[in-house]
Amino acid sequence: MAQEPSRLKVTKVGETVQVEFTSRKILDEANIAEIGEQLNAIVEKEDRPRMIISFAAVDHLSSAALGTLITINNKVKQKSGQLRLSDINPQIYEVFNITKLNKLFRIYSTMKEAHESLPSV
Repeated sequence: MAQEPSRLKVTKVGETVQVEFTSRKILDEANIAEIGEQLNAIVEKEDRPRMIISFAAVDHLSSAALGTLITINNKVKQKSGQLRLSDINPQIYEVFNITKLNKLFRIYSTMKEAHESLPSV
């Protein structure tokens, strides 16, 4: 059976893990569960996770995906880590705004700005 392509592109830059979505739509429950597992594994591996999640490729996001992000954010905080979100298109940002998640997450226009906002190790 062919291996499904990963839903995430993960790059380690110094102490920071950069995560980029490879799917334009994050709607399907199976995809969201898989993404949640991959993000969880990254958080578990790090003592004090420093993670930036880029939404540059994402056009559509379901509420279940937001729930997964909240869970990951809580796990990162439990480990005294840092999580940043970047490159969220205006349509998706509106959802963060309406749900007040823009107050929960630290959101930046670009991955570079998100990176610069992280305290140095």
